[in-house]
Amino acid sequence: MVKITLKDGSIREVENGTTALAFLKSFSNSLAKKALSAKIDGVNSDLMTPLTKDCAVEFMTFDDADGRWALRHSASHVLAQAIKRIYGEKNVQLAIGPAIENGFYYDIDMKKQLGQADLDKIQKEMEKIVKENLPIVRSEVQRADAIKMFEEKGEIYKVMLIKDLPEDALITLYTQGEFTDLCAGPHLVSTGKIKAIKLQNITGAYWRGDAKNKMLQRIYGTAFEKKADLDAYLHMLEEAAKRDHRKLGRELDLFSLHEEGPGFPFFHPNGMIIRNELISYWRAVHRRYGYQEIQTPIILNRRLWEQSGHWEHYKENMYFTKIDGEDYAIKPMNCPGGILIYKTQPHSYRELPLRTAELGLVHRHELSGALHGLMRVRNFTQDDAHIFMLPSQIEEEIQHIIDLFDEVYSTFGLSYHAELSTRPKNSMGTDEVWEKSTAALKSALEHRGLDYAVNEGDGAFYGPKIDFHLTDSLGRTWQCGTIQLDMLMPEKFEMTYTGEDGQKHRPVMVHRVVYGSIERFIGILIEHYAGAFPVWLAPIQVKILPITEKHADYAYALKKKMFDLGLRVEVDNRNEKVGYRMRESQVKKIPYILLVGDKELADNNVSVRKHGEQSTKTMQADEFIKMLQKQIKEKA
Repeated sequence: MVKITLKDGSIREVENGTTALAFLKSFSNSLAKKALSAKIDGVNSDLMTPLTKDCAVEFMTFDDADGRWALRHSASHVLAQAIKRIYGEKNVQLAIGPAIENGFYYDIDMKKQLGQADLDKIQKEMEKIVKENLPIVRSEVQRADAIKMFEEKGEIYKVMLIKDLPEDALITLYTQGEFTDLCAGPHLVSTGKIKAIKLQNITGAYWRGDAKNKMLQRIYGTAFEKKADLDAYLHMLEEAAKRDHRKLGRELDLFSLHEEGPGFPFFHPNGMIIRNELISYWRAVHRRYGYQEIQTPIILNRRLWEQSGHWEHYKENMYFTKIDGEDYAIKPMNCPGGILIYKTQPHSYRELPLRTAELGLVHRHELSGALHGLMRVRNFTQDDAHIFMLPSQIEEEIQHIIDLFDEVYSTFGLSYHAELSTRPKNSMGTDEVWEKSTAALKSALEHRGLDYAVNEGDGAFYGPKIDFHLTDSLGRTWQCGTIQLDMLMPEKFEMTYTGEDGQKHRPVMVHRVVYGSIERFIGILIEHYAGAFPVWLAPIQVKILPITEKHADYAYALKKKMFDLGLRVEVDNRNEKVGYRMRESQVKKIPYILLVGDKELADNNVSVRKHGEQSTKTMQADEFIKMLQKQIKEKA
């Protein structure tokens, strides 16, 4: 008998060699119907895995990332099997087919160039394989036998993958019906567990991601446990396409991207209004939270970047130039400049925490294939802050930062979850410093009662960090805010403060952003609001439409009154029908349209149409202006 520890801490005994699924069925048939994989001593495994020693077991459903991964990985094998059935065993060579976030893909090599009609045909065959409910069976073979088997099938990519493995390795295979694939797993117990599949698109992909290798065809798809969930996901994708910030950026005349500067966005007047409103709000919030604003140069000498560690750890992402025969770098981060300002004068423990904030323009070299609208660019304004503090102030200061984050994100209707990122391979400093820093961040999160995930090895090269992932109106997540604890830079730059004992001590430094990048945050807001910005952010807040020419003077008088109060207002007096002008204003997503005709002119009224609503409301002009000012002040 072996002892199995379950997630709730209870311990059960089971006969040695019993499969995880059989063990589950012995105490919960309902969970057995939902389970997709089993986590055995922390390793995601097949449900058919025999339990041969004392271990901890958790059962993964579609609600768990590991369960979804097993289902979607199995779907990729169903895709490969369907392709082989349709186009013939010898006409298709398979490369790799992993699960990915929200779906799966399979890279294939074949002469025929696949199109949408082929995807439809392949999907029908996949659905047939699912209905066949084929058992998915794991097996292990010697490396030489696996090579021989795949060579006989003409699967050159599988052979290359196997030859990369150690010579004494056992090779894992998975078989469903007539189809066998090389795979480490885990997989579902049968193809019938995949209830809803959708093939989405075909792209090109180089073998092993190397442009020197052959271009393969990559088929993307997604899979769900229930058709209703698939339908909801596809609907979300349709909505996301409508909200694409690149599309709306053109339609609303906010920004543009040009071949003359790939990854370097150009902001138009409308986009600058949004940008400046975000910056004004940022400055107001930071003033209330005790920050002082600074500005540091964009280009600084190589010696500084060597001292900070960027030259060694971040050089491949930087741009360089020469001045008077010396090497300089365009800054990828603001922190070294902020440190130089700190060092211009002595500091006392009484001054700490010292909070400095900067809207710093940084440049980072991103691969051209990674560039994406405002979301991934090569130059952006980072709303950086650097806080210098006593070691005893760490937790209190992190709580203070999270208070600021809560206020800012709630203003935009964005919720978040936190993730703690730990020491990466390419890092500076000792184990002791990293352990101390990571423990401080964990303590702050736990004392605040925030649930958080841990991203092992995803910290900055100089310290661990807490990332804040925002959830938008479609349920998508975006990484924006970051709190990075740094005990290394103060050491490298010999930063000091005078303590209560009159001696010199080393401060602790926190790097922190709330928007992350002004450009990226604007992109997120465009998609979050679908371009229909709240009135305080909208480039044009009010559009006044006189019914006829005789109402124009009243319209322009209203405009002047509102303009003088700081409101952003335009009059559309073109010789077009009112309905046409109204529809155009709605397409531009202007928050308020004011119609003025005979009755409005006589009574000093306006007929108000709010964006997204079908009816108009008559109001006194002054009453409307007060309502608008209140909404702007409250950032409603």
